Amino acid sequence: METSQLKGTGVALVTPFTKQNQVDTEALTRIVEYVTQGGVEFIVVLGTTSEAPTLSKEEKKIVRETIIQANKKHLPLVLGIGGNNTQNVLDELKETDLTPFSAILSVTPYYNKPSQNGMYAHFSAIAQHCPLPIILYNVPGRTGVSMSADTVLRLANDFENIAAIKEASGNLVLDMEILRHMPKDFIFLSGDDTTTLPSVYMGGSGAISVIGIAYPELFSRMVRSGLAGNISEANALQYELMPKMSLAFKEGNPVGIKAFLAAQGLCEPYVRLPLVEASDSLKEAIREVL
Repeated sequence: METSQLKGTGVALVTPFTKQNQVDTEALTRIVEYVTQGGVEFIVVLGTTSEAPTLSKEEKKIVRETIIQANKKHLPLVLGIGGNNTQNVLDELKETDLTPFSAILSVTPYYNKPSQNGMYAHFSAIAQHCPLPIILYNVPGRTGVSMSADTVLRLANDFENIAAIKEASGNLVLDMEILRHMPKDFIFLSGDDTTTLPSVYMGGSGAISVIGIAYPELFSRMVRSGLAGNISEANALQYELMPKMSLAFKEGNPVGIKAFLAAQGLCEPYVRLPLVEASDSLKEAIREVL
């Protein structure tokens, strides 16, 4: 895969549900078409925003197949395969048909709280068994651990198929430590909507976004403007999007973004326990910004 496919804006899609708590394939198809028309560069399937931990194997298959069919090979697809049991991740890689996908996104192991050497060993094992390029995913706000810049750089230098990182700590100092020393062809993607543009200015290649699902045209234009050095336009778009970003994460992800998509008529706001859908006050605030 050309790593240029991972530049710009990717969006980590939600899994819409019906009132009966089933995967809403019609809504998922609508969302794929919406973000594609909005100009995003790639789509992430079964990432954190998809509520993957609450999906059965059969439901994950339905989500994958629905997105593949709706995408019609228009955009590169990235598949989320990660977890805190290394052997389970390796088994899932072996059991999943990876041919429709351009890369996998793999999160740092959560709950176990491995050391830096443990995280290195975990991703080393994945790299040795994965036929696709790998995007490391660092999101300490969800996992309870943060991969250090040294560990990221060690993995990037030691394995050719570790091609990128989605860095979602929101820590710009950590971002800079990676950006400053990373290999020439390594791709830095922000996983934090609010700090995407600063990371682009420092040498990043784009983002895997949440608010970009609801505002694909605005967010992808902001990233492209930043990459092109059109700073005044990029800054104006950043400041236009900031209140929307704040609301999207006010009650957690994907609770907020599903409320945005529901207000836009793209899907229902339903989430699965232990999440609960957005409060009436958040829904009203979202309707106001729309």
